[in-house]
Amino acid sequence: MTRVMIEASGLHKRFGATHALRGLDLSAKEGTVLGVLGPNGAGKTTAVRILTTLTRPNAGTATVAGIDVLSRPAEVRGKIGVAGQYAALDELLTGRENLAMVGRLHRLPGAEARRRADELIGRFEVAEADRPVKTYSGGMRRRLDLGAALISQPPVIFLDEPTTGLDPKGRLSMWDLIEQLAAGGTTVLMTTQYLEEADRLADDIVVIDHGRAIARGTSLELKRQVGGERLEVTVREGQDPSAAGSILEALGEGRVHVDAERRRASVPVASHDGVLTRAIRELDAAGVEVDDAGFRRPTLDEVFLALTGRTPEEADAAAEELGS
Repeated sequence: MTRVMIEASGLHKRFGATHALRGLDLSAKEGTVLGVLGPNGAGKTTAVRILTTLTRPNAGTATVAGIDVLSRPAEVRGKIGVAGQYAALDELLTGRENLAMVGRLHRLPGAEARRRADELIGRFEVAEADRPVKTYSGGMRRRLDLGAALISQPPVIFLDEPTTGLDPKGRLSMWDLIEQLAAGGTTVLMTTQYLEEADRLADDIVVIDHGRAIARGTSLELKRQVGGERLEVTVREGQDPSAAGSILEALGEGRVHVDAERRRASVPVASHDGVLTRAIRELDAAGVEVDDAGFRRPTLDEVFLALTGRTPEEADAAAEELGS
């Protein structure tokens, strides 16, 4: 039977008038990746801070590796690695020196700390290992920060938005590293606001909005909540996808999703029978030029829209407005 390595029940946390968590439940099994998904301000980072003993909840319970987070925090710290949203590195030290220093802070003997530093530098391909960290790129800093979280070989890793600020190449590289961790038996809790990240990496996903879990399951299970397939149209450069969306709305069985940046419009459909042909005819009659049209399964973006009534971008904009 697979061991549960992270478990939280009924977590509540208030910061003054702000109710950051409202009864959050989480669970992750050994050797899996749990994706905690939600917009800025949803409560993801607060949940991580509680599970990593950095703050205490107002109510609820939590265990990591079978150890109670509230009553035995020092033991929990010996079982976890943490990489936050911003690399926690000494910029004046080299990458190798940073890793060795973190190893010593974990009470590894000097020789063992240096050996682990060398091992992680090779594993994460830190080419600038002997240069000061202040000269590193953002992607290299994130890789080194993850290496620091792994220096003591913990069974549980917490990654708080690990690819924020990375370019596409850096993001793909980080994804590969996370997959390797889980394949090696490490349990990973990863918060993210990138739905494609959760889609690729997470064995299970919890969607958080306003401090509570609004959905949970595998990526496929969450997509099934939207129901059926979608008819998707990509309009040509210079065309308005909203015009396509208006036409698709009359042909579909639910709310239309328009992605202006990708020039796409899509809508859930009950069946294939004649729908695509009719859509092409009506788009042509309306003068909407199309690059591509077809059926596909829903994305996690559409799941989020169905669950919350907002896209992730709209949710982020609302969170920023509240904070301003």
